[in-house]
Amino acid sequence: MTLKFPAAVLRAYEDPFTVEEVTLRTEPAAGEILVEIAGSGMCRTDLAVRRSAGRSPLPAVLGHEGSGVVVRTGGGPEAAVDVGDHVVLSFDSCGRCRNCLGAAPAYCDLFASLNLFGGREEEPPRFTDATGKALAPRWFGQSSFAAYALVPARNAVRVDPALPLELLGPLGCGFLTGAGAVLNTFGAGPGDTLTVLGTGAVGLAAVMAATAVGVRTVAVDRHPQRLALAERFGAIPLPAGSAGLPERIRRLTDGGAQYALDTTASAPLVNDALRSLRPTGSLGLVARLHTALQLEPGTLDRGRSIRHVCEGDAVPGLLIPRLTGLWQTGRFPFDQLIRTYPLADINEAERDCDAGRVVKPVLLPERTSR
Repeated sequence: MTLKFPAAVLRAYEDPFTVEEVTLRTEPAAGEILVEIAGSGMCRTDLAVRRSAGRSPLPAVLGHEGSGVVVRTGGGPEAAVDVGDHVVLSFDSCGRCRNCLGAAPAYCDLFASLNLFGGREEEPPRFTDATGKALAPRWFGQSSFAAYALVPARNAVRVDPALPLELLGPLGCGFLTGAGAVLNTFGAGPGDTLTVLGTGAVGLAAVMAATAVGVRTVAVDRHPQRLALAERFGAIPLPAGSAGLPERIRRLTDGGAQYALDTTASAPLVNDALRSLRPTGSLGLVARLHTALQLEPGTLDRGRSIRHVCEGDAVPGLLIPRLTGLWQTGRFPFDQLIRTYPLADINEAERDCDAGRVVKPVLLPERTSR
C-alpha cells in the first residue's frame, strides 16, 4: 500500500507548521488499523513540543486527539474494530505491563517512549515527505494532524455513528483528562465539593463532569470569559486574584472542598488549593511542572494529599462511551468548547489557542473519499 495525503508537519521547534503531502508506504500490521481522520483536536501537549528541548524528534506530524473512520485493518487479536467503524483515538500503551493489565494504561511502563519520544522500537518510520525523507515516529500512536493515521487498534474506541464524528477527538485526551479526574481519580458524586483551578479545556471538562454527577464546584481563573463559561456549566466562578482565596473557597464549599484539581502549574494556586481543602481532602495535578514546587508550611496538614493525574486515570474504552452518553443527554456539552478550522489553517488555530481566543481548536482535514 502506498498512500499520499496532506499532513501538518512541524520541521523546527520555532517554525510554523507546514501542510505538505506525505507518503505512507505500509499496510496495517496485525493489531493496527488505518483511519481516515474526520477531526483532530489541538492540545497543549502538542504545542509543548516547541519547548521540549530536543527530546521530541523533528520533523514530525503531531496530533493526538483524532477521530475518524476505519478504512483498513490488519486483523489480529487486538483489532476489535472493523472497516467502516467510527472511532475516537486515544493514547498508546503496551497492553502487557503490570499497570496496563491492572486497568491503568495511562501509567504504562512504556508510556513516554510510545507516546512522546519515538514510538515502538520494532516499528520502522511510517511517514516520508515529498523528498523521501523519513518523518519522526507517530506521536501518541496517532500523528492525527493529517488526513489519515495508522494506529494501534488498542488506541481506538468505537463510537455511535450518529454522533458528530469530527468533534469527538478531544474526548481521547483533553476532555478525557478533566472528566476522568472527577469521575475516576476522585470518584466524586452527589454531595461532594470540588475546586477547579484553571478553566481551559481540561478544567472545563472537569466542571461539566462534576455538574453531571451532582458535585458542587468552584472554578478559579484569571480570565472573566473563561469564568463565565464555567458558570454556564454549573460552577461557582471565583477570580484567581481574589484576596483570601482559600477562605473564600472554604465558605463556598461548607468548610472546605473535598477535592481540588489544578490545571495551571502555578505554585501560589497549588498552595491556595491545598489550604482550601477540608481535612483528608485531595488535590490532583494535571499540568506539567516546569520548576520546583515549594509547598508552604501547613498545606499538607490534617490528612490532605496531593498527586499527579495522567489522562484522567482512564481506560478510554470505558470512559469515552460514558462521556458520549452524557453528551447525548445534554449533561456533558463539550461541543460548546470547540471551534473548527481547516487543517490548512493550523497556524491560525495555534495562535488563537495561545491567545485564549478558543478553548479547544479542532482541525478538519480535507476529506478524500466521502
